[in-house]
Amino acid sequence: MKLKKVLFISQEIHPYVPETPMSLLCSRLPQAIKERGAEVRTFIPLYGMINERRNQIHETIRMTGLNIVINDSDHPLIIKAATLQPARIPVYFIFNDDFFTHTLDKTLEIHSHAEDNDERSIFYVRGAIEAVRKQRWNPDIIQCSGWISALAPLYMREMYAEDPSFRDAKIVYALFDDYFEQPLDPLMANKIQQDGIAAKCLTAIDGKPVDYLSLTRLALQYSDAVMQCSPEVKPEVLDLVRESGLPFLPFDENDPATGRYGDFFESLG
Repeated sequence: MKLKKVLFISQEIHPYVPETPMSLLCSRLPQAIKERGAEVRTFIPLYGMINERRNQIHETIRMTGLNIVINDSDHPLIIKAATLQPARIPVYFIFNDDFFTHTLDKTLEIHSHAEDNDERSIFYVRGAIEAVRKQRWNPDIIQCSGWISALAPLYMREMYAEDPSFRDAKIVYALFDDYFEQPLDPLMANKIQQDGIAAKCLTAIDGKPVDYLSLTRLALQYSDAVMQCSPEVKPEVLDLVRESGLPFLPFDENDPATGRYGDFFESLG
């Protein structure tokens, strides 16, 4: 399949956050895909540590005005934008000061205020989805990177199943070594059900500790393919991939180039 439009929903992107294997790949891969001739758009949370002035981030007025309700609380969705150089790729930042202004240091809120991570994840995923819908942009491939994006496949396949922006897309879940120790709120499944998603869709996390493994299981349940982007992925996570039977691109330490990932995307057509 010749790639036309590719959407990246990422946990980290360099240079907006410090260098990590994830943030570097989530910067380089979109640029490599654009070099193949595809139209590319990327999303990231607007963490409190990101310097908006230095990164020339501006609010997109035409894409604001929506409230996302989580557990009966309204959270205004603010979408800001910048351009990732040198390939000039649009980057959209999902923001709400309930979730992304809690830190004055260089620590991402997903680490410094982990007690809110269940609702932070729901807000980020739904915010990115609503932004794509407002743009009326229909990607061929959607890559989700980092556990904060793990709910995206579920929402796209259930809550937005008939939306043309996602109906025909292939969803690829990317595995990194971004583990977290503290399980998310055990009521997370109840909060997701308030969005109209049936309990039967949430057996991976309902009534169980919402840990990294169960969240990954849920992401794989609604994805079309998996790619391993870190050599340190735990064996039990790779066991879930094997059980899923999904098309899988393993990590190759002898060939970590982004070209392999682009070839994998094209093979999913």
